[in-house]
Amino acid sequence: MFRKLKVYELGRLSGEEFKSAPKSPIVIVLDNIRSQHNIGAAFRTADAFAAEEIILCGICATPPNAEIHKSALGAEESVEWRYEEDAVKVVKGLKEKGYIILTAEQTENSTSLEDLRVDCSKKYAIVFGNEVKGVQQEVADLSDIVVEIPQEGTKHSLNVSVSIGIILWELFSQIRATARKTE
Repeated sequence: MFRKLKVYELGRLSGEEFKSAPKSPIVIVLDNIRSQHNIGAAFRTADAFAAEEIILCGICATPPNAEIHKSALGAEESVEWRYEEDAVKVVKGLKEKGYIILTAEQTENSTSLEDLRVDCSKKYAIVFGNEVKGVQQEVADLSDIVVEIPQEGTKHSLNVSVSIGIILWELFSQIRATARKTE
């Protein structure tokens, strides 16, 4: 039998507990995401996988915002975030702080997500780009790794919120698996 659990049985952290809890060594950079629903979904996914921070760049809307809240369901209040106009400047700054810059994009010489191996001693910043244009070329040029999600269908892309979920899950699961081995 598979009885559905009640919300109180899930053992979730409160917003305050989440803020002080350990985080995954992952920063999410949103480069000119136009859809507030996609931004909200990014917050919710960042919360689920305990990302350090979301950095909203360019045309990204920022909280408080009713449309972001609609898909974030309050995660915009628990996940650390900031707004910076220039994604290129943000990426350069993160590189200087020792983050591995991983960009989600379709490029020459990209790494298929199934081949990505995470070094769990490193910190990662993952850049996701505009729903139509993708990440800026200059951001791709600054990347240490460009990762592409393998696809078999007739469409050549996934919704950015779906891509965020898939890629964050992969990094989170590799980090978690390594942590379990060292316990």
